[in-house]
Amino acid sequence: MEVGHPAGLLIFEMKTIEVWNNFNDELYFFILKKVKDKNVANDIFQNTFLKIHTNVSKLKDEKKVRSWIYQIARNETVNYLNNQLRYINEIKTDTANALTDFSNICCFDKLIDELPKMYKDVIEMAFVKGIKQKDIAEKLGISLENVKVRVGRGKELLKTKFRECCNYQLDSNNKLTGDPDCAACSSK
Repeated sequence: MEVGHPAGLLIFEMKTIEVWNNFNDELYFFILKKVKDKNVANDIFQNTFLKIHTNVSKLKDEKKVRSWIYQIARNETVNYLNNQLRYINEIKTDTANALTDFSNICCFDKLIDELPKMYKDVIEMAFVKGIKQKDIAEKLGISLENVKVRVGRGKELLKTKFRECCNYQLDSNNKLTGDPDCAACSSK
């Protein structure tokens, strides 16, 4: 849209609604094709249009609208994917450390196997396999809150079992400490 300028010059001014009307479907499907997840695509799409809305007044050339909005969408997609990759790497690092920490604890596998199935499943998925709690909820068909409760209760059961079986104690940071001294460990 061209508008008059006080000096008599015509300048180009586009509004967010025009960008939306002309590009929303194709831009959404462009993002969806990149991420292959509707929820993620919706988030990126919303962030993209927020940036378009915030910066549309800076766009001065109508011929560059398409490339400009696609560049914003590409940047938002890359930002999302980079954040996911960083998060996945942090989880892998944490999981690797957790597995290393637990590998030296006696009876670890035995005590997990003895947990009631509802706690065993979430503990194995969260701490042995490193699956996010949100994904565990989806896999098991239960709420995220339910997964969190089961993880908490499962951890408490494990702490109790470690104290009873292996004479481990909880330190000031609520972590298990001590030397294994149980019949199960001695028989290994």
